[in-house]
Amino acid sequence: MSDRRPRIRVINPNSNETVTRNLDMALAPLRFADGPEIVCSTLAEGPFEIETQADVESVVMPLRRLVESDNSSDAFVIACYSDPGLHVCREGTSRPVFGIAECGVLTALARASRFGVIAIGQRSIARHMRYLRQMALLDRLAGERPLEMSVAETASGDKTLQRMVEIGNRLKDEDGAEAVVMGCAGMARHRRPLEDALGIPVIDPTQAAVAMALGTVQVGRH
Repeated sequence: MSDRRPRIRVINPNSNETVTRNLDMALAPLRFADGPEIVCSTLAEGPFEIETQADVESVVMPLRRLVESDNSSDAFVIACYSDPGLHVCREGTSRPVFGIAECGVLTALARASRFGVIAIGQRSIARHMRYLRQMALLDRLAGERPLEMSVAETASGDKTLQRMVEIGNRLKDEDGAEAVVMGCAGMARHRRPLEDALGIPVIDPTQAAVAMALGTVQVGRH
């Protein structure tokens, strides 16, 4: 077994450094002595916000090049709820690559029969629904509702949590969601207070993906 400390690289595909900082803080509970290093980085070539299919497509090949060129990381996490470039990046490396949407939903399914998703905006929902249809999980979806806020607002806005509580309660009370997935990496800082307010599990998909990467790397070490 190598003495080198393993590393998990978490990539924010947009160029908003505030989002990356919030991700880094949200992952603090997953860092421990002698455990894998968890490094958060920003894709400088990415758009400031990823809100459209065009934004998603624009980061696919830059992500692939980044993953291919990194020979020091033992696992990668793509920290955008659209999982841009997930399969393309998996083709480019023998190391595991995790997408936060896939991992967030799978984690919700382990906690509840039906889950809801908080999206940043209405136009994101069609893209998310295509993904859930591809995963054959639409029958477990209670509903998805939008904040109608930008990625930047969810990352740094002072009224974001209030709006998330409102939408989360509608998912729980009107749609029957037994767990809620936060449908944007920029929401990371709100997981705990949102869960306290709703009284049901709230999944931060980046935490979920890094937890899966952590388990994979740790088992691989031993």
